[in-house]
Amino acid sequence: MKFGETFTEYLHGEEGWFLEKCRHVEYKKLKKVLKKCKTCNSTRSNDEHTNSSATSLSDSCQCQSCPSCDEMFFEELMKEASDIAGCFKSRVRHLLHLHVATGMQRYMMRLRRCFTDEKQALIHEGHILIQYITMNAIAIRKILKKYDKVHSSVNGKNFKLKMRAERIELLHSPWLLELGAFYLNSGLDKVGNFKNSFGRVSCNNLNEDQPVMKLMLPNSIELEFDLTCAICLETVFNPYALKCGHIFCKACACSAASVMISQGVKAAPQRSKCPICREVGVYAEAVYMIELHLLLKMRNKEYWKERVMGERSEMVKQSKMFWNEQTMQMIGY
Repeated sequence: MKFGETFTEYLHGEEGWFLEKCRHVEYKKLKKVLKKCKTCNSTRSNDEHTNSSATSLSDSCQCQSCPSCDEMFFEELMKEASDIAGCFKSRVRHLLHLHVATGMQRYMMRLRRCFTDEKQALIHEGHILIQYITMNAIAIRKILKKYDKVHSSVNGKNFKLKMRAERIELLHSPWLLELGAFYLNSGLDKVGNFKNSFGRVSCNNLNEDQPVMKLMLPNSIELEFDLTCAICLETVFNPYALKCGHIFCKACACSAASVMISQGVKAAPQRSKCPICREVGVYAEAVYMIELHLLLKMRNKEYWKERVMGERSEMVKQSKMFWNEQTMQMIGY
């Protein structure tokens, strides 16, 4: 079965109710645009053979680029990818908020479990989200590959780089990493039926030199997420993902931005740069990776306790230095 048929079957499958509320790649529409371009190229070739290319080239697709096609193709694809990334982010955030609910909301959820299997419902929604992001990512990859084939260009590959720069490349979202941690925290990495329907999610010993989380998604897509902080070179603790996608310990990210741990990552100045890619303004939209933090707490309790004590000690030290400086300023030293 061709991917176009598979994608159409997915859109009209059991999860149709979910897809009605979310944007998806208009695969057939974009494919028709490329098919029209292919026809233009064929026409141009025939005209060149009959020595009448002078009148036809102005109306046909040019090699490497096609202005009429590009305007419809890349603009539409960029908007779709942005909407899909936004939908995935909001849905995963809502799911994880329910999973780690506190206070009255936690009490109400426990009460609901007397009547419904709330945990199973969350797991099912997570499965739907994994399929959603995977199928749309494959659709984008295939349509860009077809674009390059039709136009004999590398514009499709360049567009992938642009998507990554705009932080809308679907399979590089920190929310996908959070969803993988959610499944590990739910113990589903040990369930056989889960492996067959979803793929596979695994995480090696978090105390190793190179802790890694692996996601084997449908259609044999394998992803690896490095869980090492690039600053302290240890497993991330109280992890935050900056807007650029790089993940750091809270204490390390605060130190790099010259703010106190108690102030938090989002208190960093607007001019603060990512310690790795040096991009400016990435702290304001930092994401706290709560499921990844819980995974560390559950899988490596001794390391977690050690880091908690170290972070508290550093916070006390920073607080003392801050108030000493305030006192010196007040008395005129």
